[in-house]
Amino acid sequence: MKKSFPLADAGHKTPRVIELIKRDVNKYVKRERRKELPEDVDFWDFDCRIGTSSDSAEEVHLSKISAAIDQISKQEGDSVYVEILAKPGRRIPNPDKPDKSPPPPAEEEATSDWGGG
Repeated sequence: MKKSFPLADAGHKTPRVIELIKRDVNKYVKRERRKELPEDVDFWDFDCRIGTSSDSAEEVHLSKISAAIDQISKQEGDSVYVEILAKPGRRIPNPDKPDKSPPPPAEEEATSDWGGG
């Protein structure tokens, strides 16, 4: 998604327009996450840029998009440029953390201990 959203609309007040922009962004992200993952891919990752124009757009994390839209609207900009590109993501195991799986059960001895005869 590469789109420039105007912050001024004749039919809506600015706070409502900002809500509509956030809703469109969230709908796009949800739609992309529903797509089938290719083989050897663990999740969909997103490259995000946001600014007043495509030239001034800065990279932000997906979780910070909503706050960035609010910040741009407070700066009295005319529009908000949002760029979100989906890319395949792969999990990298952390060597510092131990494996959280339970240890394998101990093998029981073949002889019985009950002492009966």
